[in-house]
Amino acid sequence: MNDDEPVLLHTEGHVLHITLNRPRALNALTHTMVRGIGEALTRAAGEESVTAVLIKGAGERGLCAGGDIRSIYEDARAGRRASVDFWRDEYRLNAQIARFPKPYVALMDGIVMGGGVGVSAHGNVRIVTERSRVAMPETGIGFVPDVGGTRLLASAPGELGVHLALTGRAVDAADAILCGLADHFVPSDHLDDLVRDLSRSTTAGEVTETVRRHATEAPGGELAGQRAWIDDCYAADTVEEITERLLKSSVPAAEETAAALRTLSPTALKVTLAAVRRARRLGSLEAVLDQEFRVSCRAFAGPDLVEGVRARIIDKDRSPRWNPSEHGDVTAAEVARHFEPLGDQELGLVSR
Repeated sequence: MNDDEPVLLHTEGHVLHITLNRPRALNALTHTMVRGIGEALTRAAGEESVTAVLIKGAGERGLCAGGDIRSIYEDARAGRRASVDFWRDEYRLNAQIARFPKPYVALMDGIVMGGGVGVSAHGNVRIVTERSRVAMPETGIGFVPDVGGTRLLASAPGELGVHLALTGRAVDAADAILCGLADHFVPSDHLDDLVRDLSRSTTAGEVTETVRRHATEAPGGELAGQRAWIDDCYAADTVEEITERLLKSSVPAAEETAAALRTLSPTALKVTLAAVRRARRLGSLEAVLDQEFRVSCRAFAGPDLVEGVRARIIDKDRSPRWNPSEHGDVTAAEVARHFEPLGDQELGLVSR
């Protein structure tokens, strides 16, 4: 194991540990990391000595903050296509994680956003702590939730997933479990004990039992108490009507949400709403990832992703100039265009 590598691999007992190792960048994913994780999982699936895989992040801040947004920004500005190649392999990795035949234990401690959700929430043993902040914040940079996130959010109770998809809001441990993004709560100061005990597990059943033995009830979240206004407002057919209902709800949190939505990319919001609702009708994660790849490629070629990253990450002026700037100026045809097939450039997971 070379400590300078962006993905560290080592085995403890019968558990393969995958550590995302870019702590200064909050373990943001690169193409090299995606490929390394995929190769490690392929080997682990065929090794009888490996009972389970555990993925975690180096450092104290979190598992993974997502993809390398600055690299995507520079790629888009230069007219290159490296980001598209990255997404192609990243989304295939998301499907590989969901199909992995052994326990896939994700320590979702600290910040887990975007691509970090993709390498954790498709696993079958997902652990959050009191430090967890889980989010799909793509609309804040003029993008759309991906890495299978629209399927995860589409499966959340009521309209909670639509709320999180449009706002990009981060949730704590209890709300992550409520929304189906995680399974178990383990206090952060118990993680070392959990990892030590997992190394002694020799079967999938022992892995499950070990996690359950360490898990406790998560501290109370917020979303369960907000279901009434969220379910009512986000049941509307359009972003415009959702915003109107939020403003008229007389609930301060709803009114604040309406104000927040007005600062986000109108195109990203409308495409996100359509993507989550389409994901509800698609039968598999693979079908959703195929859809997300089309959307991501189209968003990559549009103006709002570059502008959103500029405003939030590069210049940090927090004053993006969206194009179009108003919800009503984003046509149904423009939204539909994001979902059109890509011909021979399709991801093609469903047909694989």
